[in-house]
Amino acid sequence: MTEQKNKLLIVCSKGTLDMAFPPLMMATTAASMDWEVHLYFTFWGMDMITKKKSLKLSPVGNPSLPMPNILGMLPGMTAMATKMIKSKMKKINMPTIEEMIKMAKDMGVKFHACTPTMQLSGITKEDLIPEVDDLIGAATFIELSRDATTTLFI
Repeated sequence: MTEQKNKLLIVCSKGTLDMAFPPLMMATTAASMDWEVHLYFTFWGMDMITKKKSLKLSPVGNPSLPMPNILGMLPGMTAMATKMIKSKMKKINMPTIEEMIKMAKDMGVKFHACTPTMQLSGITKEDLIPEVDDLIGAATFIELSRDATTTLFI
């Protein structure tokens, strides 16, 4: 009897720079541990897999940033916070989102785009990066999760 491979499913629902890294890091880590990994991109998470992605770090409501929270509402603060975090990431040789996506694909991670979200937001298949494996709805995601070891919502 062969032992079944562990399976990780992650729902990616956020489209900010700081929320794009956790699912990609967990996906690549699980894949390196020989897990089967699926990423399901829905709502704002679709921003991670569109060709025109421009993920930003929002300072509003982010108490971890080294500035008073009220300053996040000022014009230009999102661009400043994004530039600041990208600079710090570069200094520590942290991979970019694009590099993480390539790494995940090279490790066998499956990328699934949510069809209802695509219809709602007017995203077409041509708008998506080539790494996307397929377009699925909730029913297919539920079937994928049936035998999952772990399912996460980010």
